Amino acid sequence: MGAQILPEGRLSYGMQLPVQSQSTIYAEPWEAGAGAEDLAEIARTADRTGFAYIACCDHVAIPRRLADAMSTVWYDPVATLSFLAGITERVRLLSHVAVVGLRHPLVTAKQYATLDHLSGGRLILGVGAGHVQEEFDVLGADFARRGPVLDEIIDALRAALGEDEFPEFSGERYSFSGLGQRPRPAQPRIPVWVGGSSPAAVRRAALKGDGWLPQGDPRDRLAGQIDRLRRLREEAGIGEPVEIGAIAEPIYVGEPDWNTGRRSLTGKPEAIAESLRAYAAMGVRQIQVRFRSRSRSELTDQMAAFAADVAPHLN
Repeated sequence: MGAQILPEGRLSYGMQLPVQSQSTIYAEPWEAGAGAEDLAEIARTADRTGFAYIACCDHVAIPRRLADAMSTVWYDPVATLSFLAGITERVRLLSHVAVVGLRHPLVTAKQYATLDHLSGGRLILGVGAGHVQEEFDVLGADFARRGPVLDEIIDALRAALGEDEFPEFSGERYSFSGLGQRPRPAQPRIPVWVGGSSPAAVRRAALKGDGWLPQGDPRDRLAGQIDRLRRLREEAGIGEPVEIGAIAEPIYVGEPDWNTGRRSLTGKPEAIAESLRAYAAMGVRQIQVRFRSRSRSELTDQMAAFAADVAPHLN
């Protein structure tokens, strides 16, 4: 039984939250001085304007060699999404992505089951293999075999996040039985979306995921990736639909009077929507949108404009 949560036949949209992760690749200058109030207002805007989800990243600690590019600002996803769950009502809460190989699966299950329970069943558990070796080393996790470990952990989490108060699992690395965990998730089956665009990650999403979160595949590569994912599922006899995602180009609704970058989608709402509909034509079911902005208020204005003026033309 799959865990399909998006409306059938429609292109949904969600967003990775700003502020909570501040890599120089995508963070806007205003985020450096932002905090809880800004996150709260952005989450409320997403909740009010029909965003399918808000998302939060996962890094425990950033080594000095990567700090200039990645920064060291990475909020904890469970703490952040729990905080935002308490001030929102409808928007889904996505870990994009939880590096679950850093923790024992029962620890991860306890955290995310509690989040799902407290939020009334709004969790989407996005998982990925991770890429920062120092994080794995300091926590005693296996960086070299993180792919196979992730495969096993997904299976362990399926068991631990199911309906059984005393879940059972036996694998090569992890085994548990006779250990009860409450509260149970509010959802009968937590949607698991698998992140990554490597051949191994696409295979993992195809065979083990309810959804796929590509890591920024350009449009000319994405269609081939989707074809491969669908072929792998078909060959494995998996009939349930999979929630295929895409990360859209940066967006600015309207004509900006500042440089939003050459790759940004700007201009009239209908034109932006037409461009984004190309993702749906490839088989994408949800797009992750990011807006260029110079302040929190400009960002929330952009979110509202997208929801009011662009979203009605997506489908």
